[in-house]
Amino acid sequence: MSWREVFLTWRDRRIADPRFQVRAAGLPLIGRLARRKAAQAFDLCAGFVYSQVLQACVELDLLERLRHGPQSVQHIADQTGLPVMGAERLLRAAAALDLLARRGPGYGLGETGAALLGNPGVFSMIRHHKLLYQDLVEPVEALRQRSTQTQLARYWAYAGQEHPGDVTTDSVSAYSDLMAQTQAFVAAEILHACSFRGTRHLMDVGGGAGAFLEEAGKAYPKLSLTLCDLPGVVPLAEARLSAALAGRQIHYAGRDMFKDCLPAGADAITLVRILHDHDDDQVRILLRAVRDALPKSGRLIIAEPMALTPGAEAMGDAYFGIYLWAMASGRPRSRGELTTLLNEAGFAHVRERPTRQPLLTRVLQAR
Repeated sequence: MSWREVFLTWRDRRIADPRFQVRAAGLPLIGRLARRKAAQAFDLCAGFVYSQVLQACVELDLLERLRHGPQSVQHIADQTGLPVMGAERLLRAAAALDLLARRGPGYGLGETGAALLGNPGVFSMIRHHKLLYQDLVEPVEALRQRSTQTQLARYWAYAGQEHPGDVTTDSVSAYSDLMAQTQAFVAAEILHACSFRGTRHLMDVGGGAGAFLEEAGKAYPKLSLTLCDLPGVVPLAEARLSAALAGRQIHYAGRDMFKDCLPAGADAITLVRILHDHDDDQVRILLRAVRDALPKSGRLIIAEPMALTPGAEAMGDAYFGIYLWAMASGRPRSRGELTTLLNEAGFAHVRERPTRQPLLTRVLQAR
């Protein structure tokens, strides 16, 4: 071991010693750190309970009910169908998590609850998490073997499929709708980070129901647009974009991205929350296909949450790492890992375009 590793091993042994913990808690400076670490450890133990408090608030539409001002416990109980004691227990728990706050004799929104209301797509993900929780009832067993028979693998119809191009519109509509609902903030971050002035033709590969292409089309009215996704997904995009961008000529390409050539003609291609859903071999195939579809001066824009994001490390390897394992496809990757894959596929000049919410999405641009 290096001297640094020797020191860290010694430190960890001290911290793990119950006698040291007792002494440290009484020291002026170290005590504050010890108490903070103890609180973090407790939050890890209690995390599932916290998530279920949030789940209950969402299922009862509690945050929306309090959007316009505080209400009494009795009124909330009547509106939600809970007994008064059950309603009060939930309200107190939600207030402790800053979802709600005590307001006189009743409860109103907390700052965290108000922030959640500003991103409606989050509520769709919270409801969706019921599937994830079912898959993680026995986490060790789930990790012993990656299974395509999980709730999430069945929900994401293409995950683990030998022939994803064969999936039907009915089987993809639920997840396509979920992606569209959670796409608004992601689209705003991409359009803030990347300019499409001077771009003639944009193709969104894996574009789902067209939520990102809709926002790009509104921001750049003269931009030619192509949406490429599985044949079963394309009708959902046609329905959405024909209404949102009425009169606009939009091209649609139904493709199995890992077996079929991508359409040529675009000078910019976007992959929005696509790569982390797929394993490395599939990513290599897709990136080579994208490179073949672009002219020499073309650019690729990748937008997705990434591992090792400063200040959001848990989001990458803890949340997405386990979620994608349960989904039986993909893994979170760091900027460095994505850059290596891009270079292997023949891309150069890989640059990160800063976003305002890197926890939500980070953006890489490559030529």
